Amino acid sequence: MLSTAEKEQIEHEIGMVPVKKAACIEALKIVQHHRRWVSDEGIQDVAGILDMSPEEVDSVATFYNLIFRQPVGRHIILLCDSISCYVMGLNDLHEELVSLLGIQYGQTTDDGRFTLLPNPCLGTCDHAPALMVDNDLYRDLRPEAIADILEKYL
Repeated sequence: MLSTAEKEQIEHEIGMVPVKKAACIEALKIVQHHRRWVSDEGIQDVAGILDMSPEEVDSVATFYNLIFRQPVGRHIILLCDSISCYVMGLNDLHEELVSLLGIQYGQTTDDGRFTLLPNPCLGTCDHAPALMVDNDLYRDLRPEAIADILEKYL
């Protein structure tokens, strides 16, 4: 069940668009902001508020790679795997992350701190390779910088 705050924020977003369905992505982002991911129950609750079927809401949620449909860690690491990042050292960064965190893409560390995900592009090809932790962008990376970056999120 959604909290009062979640419902109020979703209602606010509904007021910003011409039809309720148009607030679907924002509603999902609100639920995720409060819970770090969107459960089946969250999908059903959003569907009820937006007068959509749960299947319609789920199809929107699963289309977007930054709406998480399973539990994730407290910090999301998005490792850019575009061609620019690949050419500039993506594999070395990936190996360092796997070594330090002990997880592969799509996995979460045992302590629930980090989830590692590939991302098709972070829009900073002129400063490849790159990754994001939460909303923080790191560019022109080398493997030896990864440990210091992760320390900021402990």
